[in-house]
Amino acid sequence: MVRALRVLHCFRDHGPELGATDIARLLDLRTSTAHRLARTLVSEGFLEQDAATSRYRLGAAVAELGRALYRHRGLYRIEPLMESLAEATGTSPGLAVRSGSRAVVIAGEAVDPESGLSVYIPLHASAMGKVLMAWDTSVDPSRLELERLTANTITDPDRLRAVLEEVRARGYAVNDREITDRKRTVAVPLTDAAGRVRMALALRADAEDLPVERFPELARIAREFAPAFQRLLLHPAE
Repeated sequence: MVRALRVLHCFRDHGPELGATDIARLLDLRTSTAHRLARTLVSEGFLEQDAATSRYRLGAAVAELGRALYRHRGLYRIEPLMESLAEATGTSPGLAVRSGSRAVVIAGEAVDPESGLSVYIPLHASAMGKVLMAWDTSVDPSRLELERLTANTITDPDRLRAVLEEVRARGYAVNDREITDRKRTVAVPLTDAAGRVRMALALRADAEDLPVERFPELARIAREFAPAFQRLLLHPAE
């Protein structure tokens, strides 16, 4: 089962289409084993195989699980809030949770509500990722793969530790063209009833439309909206 799940992860990181030899190389498996695992996933609808090329792609069952996640997390309930936040700021709001060494964007422009498929982004280079790390005492920047994506990406563990301290002190994180040169983002934490940071709420825009001078203003607006998001997603009894 674990190996089959790792096959699916290959498509998350290296898709959209892979052959059995690609899967074998990525997972250090025999090609025959990769074929067998892929065929099992095809039989259950998690992968599809192109009859002409014999290459594999994600199947409908993955999309069904994505739609189930969208419903079960109650993400449909925040759609009016997301629209209001976008109108108030002129940005694209997004919502993320942590999954291992990455942040998973579960709501916003990066997510298709029809398929429910999400986008993974690196923790160290994203505003949402920094928020999700800053209040987590188990995070050790020296154990993360700090890949350089732009000239602004933080790749030094000590520098990242200092940035996370700054995030905790001021209550928000920023991404100043660290994933792509074209975008800037501001993110704030969303907490559960026990005060634990469970999600990150972000505001994203083209760098030319979001000068760094707007960071504090956008953080303030995001914090004003945060209690409403928390009530709908993290404090359902209220």
